[in-house]
Amino acid sequence: MRGVAVLGFLAAVAPITTTPGTSLTLVVSRVTGGGPRQGWWVILGTVTGLYAHATLAAVGLAALVLRSSQAFWVVKLAGAAYLVGLGLWMMWSSLRRTAPPATPPDRARRMRWRARHPYLQGLLGNVLNPKAAAVYLTLAPQFLAPGRPVLGPMLVLATAHAALHTCWLAGWTVASGAAARLLRLASVRRLIDRVAGGILLALGVRTALT
Repeated sequence: MRGVAVLGFLAAVAPITTTPGTSLTLVVSRVTGGGPRQGWWVILGTVTGLYAHATLAAVGLAALVLRSSQAFWVVKLAGAAYLVGLGLWMMWSSLRRTAPPATPPDRARRMRWRARHPYLQGLLGNVLNPKAAAVYLTLAPQFLAPGRPVLGPMLVLATAHAALHTCWLAGWTVASGAAARLLRLASVRRLIDRVAGGILLALGVRTALT
């Protein structure tokens, strides 16, 4: 794959990547509540989701979802329900918050892969986003050479996209981590959780209605 094609794809997805959405909201919320490591887990989950979409698009499975209105409707509502549920959970948690969470290391290890883990939240937030699938079904093919194998070049584009996404979210992870002491005050954390929950709730409703 030519470098100019990769650069063109990055230029095309840059506005989408830098638009505030689920991943950015999760990064800021998780970092202010649990430190920069939480943000890196969200980034890893988001990047995994990008590779999943690229692979599915390359083998044609995701195309079936967009060609079938019923299948697309199911995926869209599943993503919307997840965002709404996550947003409501964050808002509910803010009402009960009285102090910064303190999870013992041994308990943190046991809870690592539960549904509240930032990796799973980042992964589901991306995989259940039909717009992310549409990027690799409608935009990415414009930068592929016709008559050539698809999977390899598609993964190259996904790697470039993942690098751009990582840089963008890493900047927010560092910035949020630098202000962690202030942002972890109980009153500030309640405000952040409510705002983040409201954003995720709004994103979920918008996804369902779009």
